[in-house]
Amino acid sequence: MDIMNYCKGDEFEAYDYLGAHVGKNGTVFRTYAPNASKVSVIGDFSQWKELSMEPVGDGRFFELRVKSAEEGMRYKYRIYDSKGSFIDHCDPYGFGMEVRPGTCSVIRSIKDYSFGDDEWLEFRSDCRDKPMNIYEVHLGSWKRRSDEDSEGWFSYGEIADELIGYVREYGYNYIELMPLGEHPCDESWGYQCTGFFAPTSRYGTPAELMELVDKCHKNGIGVIMDFVPVHFAVDHYALTEYDGTKLYEYPYDDIGYNEWGSRNFDHGKGEVRSFIQSAADYWLSVYHFDGLRMDAVRNMIYWNGDEHRGENRTAIDFLRSMNCGLKARHPSAVIAAEDSSAYPKVTAPVFDGGLGFDYKWDLGWMHDTLDYFRSAPMYRSRDYHKLTFSMLYFYNEKFILPLSHDEVVHGKATIAQKMNGQYNAKFPQARALYMYMIVHPGKKLNFMGNEIAQLREWDEKRQQDWDMLKYPLHNSFREYIKELNYIYLKHKALWYDYDPTNFEWSDCNSVDRCVYAVRRKAAEGDILAVFNFSDWFQSGYSVTVGEKYDAELLLDSDDQLYSGTTPHGKTAFSSYGGRLTMDIPPFSGRMFLLKLKKEQ
Repeated sequence: MDIMNYCKGDEFEAYDYLGAHVGKNGTVFRTYAPNASKVSVIGDFSQWKELSMEPVGDGRFFELRVKSAEEGMRYKYRIYDSKGSFIDHCDPYGFGMEVRPGTCSVIRSIKDYSFGDDEWLEFRSDCRDKPMNIYEVHLGSWKRRSDEDSEGWFSYGEIADELIGYVREYGYNYIELMPLGEHPCDESWGYQCTGFFAPTSRYGTPAELMELVDKCHKNGIGVIMDFVPVHFAVDHYALTEYDGTKLYEYPYDDIGYNEWGSRNFDHGKGEVRSFIQSAADYWLSVYHFDGLRMDAVRNMIYWNGDEHRGENRTAIDFLRSMNCGLKARHPSAVIAAEDSSAYPKVTAPVFDGGLGFDYKWDLGWMHDTLDYFRSAPMYRSRDYHKLTFSMLYFYNEKFILPLSHDEVVHGKATIAQKMNGQYNAKFPQARALYMYMIVHPGKKLNFMGNEIAQLREWDEKRQQDWDMLKYPLHNSFREYIKELNYIYLKHKALWYDYDPTNFEWSDCNSVDRCVYAVRRKAAEGDILAVFNFSDWFQSGYSVTVGEKYDAELLLDSDDQLYSGTTPHGKTAFSSYGGRLTMDIPPFSGRMFLLKLKKEQ
């Protein structure tokens, strides 16, 4: 590692030098503690007695080879400050940690697993003009063990085959895993991290996680990981005041802490920049993840996410630098921003003044859409343009449409529960909502449990309510989502999200009727979707499709097959004079394939 590059903030592979590296002659430990008066390593290999480390490089790094230190042994660094006091810290660059409540780093080799995904990596893309249907997963609560003498977690290896089979069967082509860096508190869901290079040991070893990713690739599934570049856990044994000074964090409390009570990274320090971007590169390079979803980007753009406090120019510069470096090293990887601000050009190239992300979550679309479906039918004419507003700004960024974990916790209710009305009324509206999501431009993201119309908010300590599938409304809802996903993966018209010529409103003016018609265009055939979001049956609705086109029904959300009211195979419509005419049941959507008529 080039020490000068590290200190300037230009290093992307600091993990190759720092941390605990297993070799033929033991393990080499290295850490960066520029303000420490002394550093020792302690661990299982020394019966927890101090082994003094030697200053190396320019004196800011400390190193020691320990012949008796082996894979699987625990260790910490005992770091003395300038006054001679010490705290035992886990390794910032450690490749493993013990299960909480333990706080030690664990020696792990990250070079023993042999991937078999060369073909996948060679041909993968950022999906700009391809389908991206993401299934967001919290590994600890998708499914859990029932035995009482365990924590309930399946390991990475144990869950791999079942999760992959499920994702393939139900029409998703990407999995997004909530943060996997080691974290002490289950309730933080991984967002308050202590081990930025250590996959959480709750679910097994680094090699098992590599195998999970490898198996996904062999089955045609991409894997994105949630990554936290903004802040870190306050626990004293981790990054907090690592060398006796505020090394990774800001020196001032007003900007040093955030709304979650965790510590903010000081992105102006070179060693912090090298640390974060090396961690990002680590997951892409070592574990073969296909992308990263960067959490809480707003809190980097503005001081603690507050526009009134102004832009954090240093953090913005870091985002640009990191994204440039990551894309240069991994051109086909996906770097997505979870950003709730209206800051411009988040997905524009850095050379054009942008932040350099590939995608941004469209939280505006999510809020407006869910607000609309919460409202009583009598008010939907008033709220009509909440569903059209998103297309006024859509082409400003490359958006992902998220119905994520954030929308099914903290008293917000699940997606199905958000639908207006009583139990039976929620399902047709949820079916129509998801059809609207599929035909709206933007890549798709759906949190686990949404596809079974779960009625209980997500709890990280409980598995999804799979037993709900014994009820016809829930089981048929999942089958409907499956069919919808298959249609999305099959039809190219639904992929060209960022080409303005691909989309048109065929009807966005039927305010009193609460009817919409959306058309997506492609040479292989157009997709037309017609929606009635009112609570009354609408007869004789007509929409222009053009005389050159034949219409084929792809999906009716009101089909009895999916617990609707229209007998299966009996959806009626007529095409004459370039117009498509039909009756539309309440709370329903119909999707058609429009193909050019064959010349006689």
